[in-house]
Amino acid sequence: MRFFLFGIFFSALVFSFGQSNFETVRLPLPKKANYKFSQVEPSIAIDPNNTNHIAAGSVLSDYYYSLNGGEKWKSKTLKSKFGVFGDPVLMFDNKSRLYYFHLANYSKSSMLDRIVCQSARKLSKRFNNGTSPSPNGLKVQDKHWTVLNRENNEIYMTWTQFDAYKSNDIEDSSIILFSKSCNQGKSWSQPIRISRFGGDCLDSDNTVEGAIPAVGPNGEIYVVWTGPKGLVFQKSIDGGNTWLNEELQIIKQYGGWDLTIPGIFRSNGFPIVKCDLSHGPNRGTIYINFCDQKNGVEDTDSWLIKSKDGGQTWSKRLKVNQDNSGKHQFFSWFTIDQSSGYLYFVYYDRRNYSNLETDVYLSVSRDGGNTFFDTRISKKSFLPDSNLFFGDYINIDAVSGVIRPIWTRVDEGHISLWIALIEEKDLLNIH
Repeated sequence: MRFFLFGIFFSALVFSFGQSNFETVRLPLPKKANYKFSQVEPSIAIDPNNTNHIAAGSVLSDYYYSLNGGEKWKSKTLKSKFGVFGDPVLMFDNKSRLYYFHLANYSKSSMLDRIVCQSARKLSKRFNNGTSPSPNGLKVQDKHWTVLNRENNEIYMTWTQFDAYKSNDIEDSSIILFSKSCNQGKSWSQPIRISRFGGDCLDSDNTVEGAIPAVGPNGEIYVVWTGPKGLVFQKSIDGGNTWLNEELQIIKQYGGWDLTIPGIFRSNGFPIVKCDLSHGPNRGTIYINFCDQKNGVEDTDSWLIKSKDGGQTWSKRLKVNQDNSGKHQFFSWFTIDQSSGYLYFVYYDRRNYSNLETDVYLSVSRDGGNTFFDTRISKKSFLPDSNLFFGDYINIDAVSGVIRPIWTRVDEGHISLWIALIEEKDLLNIH
């Protein structure tokens, strides 16, 4: 997360949207939210034991929950003794315990000195104060993601450590770290470095960043990130105790990961990795979704690559968005419904316009990424403002045919947060 000054929050306007195939719901801003750019960088999680229970988070310290599948929401401001400073990542474990991971702003040490894990026994219950992997002095810990091993309920976390954030000193570097918890986040293993090759500290193309973990069907841990070597892959087959001697380069990222999109404050093309754990024909397949500008700086696209042999070899890139407009598709994120093995992608899309108007699209693949179909899920386009911090990602989750994408939009300078209520059975009527 890059740093932005606090400001006065301007109340969002209410809009009446036109016809759409899917119902969309606006999430209410917490009453105590005081960050000018609240409701960006959303994360969403569906309880695997009860799909009516959904949780979400957004920058800086916003928490939302729904008890009826996302039709109605309550919102709160999350608090922790370590501070709450953005980059929300939410997930449920096997017992429906909810976890909210975020950056720290700890008054007793330094800003961003740790990644904090807070948890709550139930959606509406109070979160604990939080725990974290051990800090490393004043070094900045940033841009984390997590995954649950559903066979043993272990939590795996990866993130970037900066020697000195934004430093241009060649002696300062960025690396990727890994830690795990075997007791529902109560304690964490000592962080270990899993990137042989580091990057700079400028928080741009030559920084190693965007590390995301995934779990394979036999407990394998896969991690993918990006940086000066393009997209790279790491792997552990013993619960994170040992890793490959060095990360494997798997594909070039054209334009780097710090992409320029007109009208957007900044746009990251970070990779998202997932593994098919369903009992379908693609069980064990590893998928990576990312954005880049292979087709030119005016034509950002969402791509997918996959591996069927544990990451040893990878497919050619497959284009997710099925348009030929030569326009921008960006902020792509995807998930796998592990009940079916179906892939669902959400991203911003400008295929329908000659200006900067932006829609939100969903792409679906039911055959392991061989074919895709697209459908617009936003009710109305919006015009972004390059002066407004727009976050680094949007998000999506899918469980047992319940699909919930979440995204930020801007209308006349006002930021708001939305989800779409989508069921797989409804998508069958479209394609």
